[in-house]
Amino acid sequence: MIRIMKAGRVTAAVLAAGAVTALAGAPAQAATSASWTANLSTVDSDDVNVTGAGGTLTLADAAWHRTARVFAGSEGSLITAEHALGTPANRVDAQLTADTPKGTSVEVDVRGRTGADDWTEWTPAGTAFKSSVSSVQVRIGLHSDTDGVRPSVSGVSLSAGSTPQVNALAATAASTYKVYGTREGLVGGTTANGHVITSHDHFVSFPSGKSVSPKGTGNYTARVCRTDGSRCEYAPVWEIGPWNERDDYWNPASVRSEFKDLPQGTPEAQAAYLQGYNNKKDDSGRTVQNPAGIDLADGVFWDGLGMSDNGYVNVSYLWTGTGPTGTVKTAGDPMNVRASASTSAAIKGLAANYAKVTIECYVNGDSVTGTFGTSTIWDRIGPGHYVSDTYLQTGSDLPVAPHC
Repeated sequence: MIRIMKAGRVTAAVLAAGAVTALAGAPAQAATSASWTANLSTVDSDDVNVTGAGGTLTLADAAWHRTARVFAGSEGSLITAEHALGTPANRVDAQLTADTPKGTSVEVDVRGRTGADDWTEWTPAGTAFKSSVSSVQVRIGLHSDTDGVRPSVSGVSLSAGSTPQVNALAATAASTYKVYGTREGLVGGTTANGHVITSHDHFVSFPSGKSVSPKGTGNYTARVCRTDGSRCEYAPVWEIGPWNERDDYWNPASVRSEFKDLPQGTPEAQAAYLQGYNNKKDDSGRTVQNPAGIDLADGVFWDGLGMSDNGYVNVSYLWTGTGPTGTVKTAGDPMNVRASASTSAAIKGLAANYAKVTIECYVNGDSVTGTFGTSTIWDRIGPGHYVSDTYLQTGSDLPVAPHC
């Protein structure tokens, strides 16, 4: 993410990860381009602790912070409406007009649509996506280290174009790593996307904002399994943590935001706790007390995985893979994941409402009536994991993957 931290009023071009230069930098050299201005005055349900009164974006409460953040100050974010591009592009640059008093910062991340419900990760403005996109969303983050002190943004100009791929991710199967999982708890608190945590809630948290799904969505979903594979849950990513906030450890060094010298798949907290990396500190200077690379909401921890204590789990970062997908739509509770295409088959875990799952193939099985009608189609969403197609929003009444 890009942060503007210079005190006072600035107009800055967001150019590349970790670098913001006021009134500097040539625009991206592009064969095709599009320009537009972000609407800062419309704040809705997927925005967190911001107000856009008078067309100036600032923090609504200069002393509020989300549950997982333990410092003074405040934070908030605005996600703009989706902006369609006339021509596909692989890069979005941003230029800000902002007032950032000492101890405050503003950052701009973007993501691009690559399919009907497929998005890139949130990427710092000025960094190439892994592929061309047809439309984009912009996330503007505001941060303050001091209660009562607010940054403000009066303008965000954006331009999209096609440039050579730099530090872009190649399309691969979803990455899977064994990491230490801890129970989230914090019932009644608020996550990074504005969700208020409930008892037996079903979401997960990673130490990076790159994979946070907007409120009420599961664009970024993880499959979390016990190490023996006996229980799994598919759950959306709604929070940032544990420990670090810029450690997208599932990504290769070429695009990992921080700690690029660590092996891909190794959380910084794990290296700090077990190997003394970074003098045993996280990116905020706190002494790391456990090697956690994922936080599990209570429903995932207790109900989905049947865990009784913190421990290692196998995590698949589903948004890093490719293939047909479907989004779980229930009345609210998670759905059972079965060992075969039968309502009497063994339960292998849960798929949370809003979770976006990869459909490997389909089979015909028991007839089920669900959110999207009645069908005998069952989708395999993982190894030995089957769910009725009637609870998946796929965009079609017919199978969207080959027969198993």
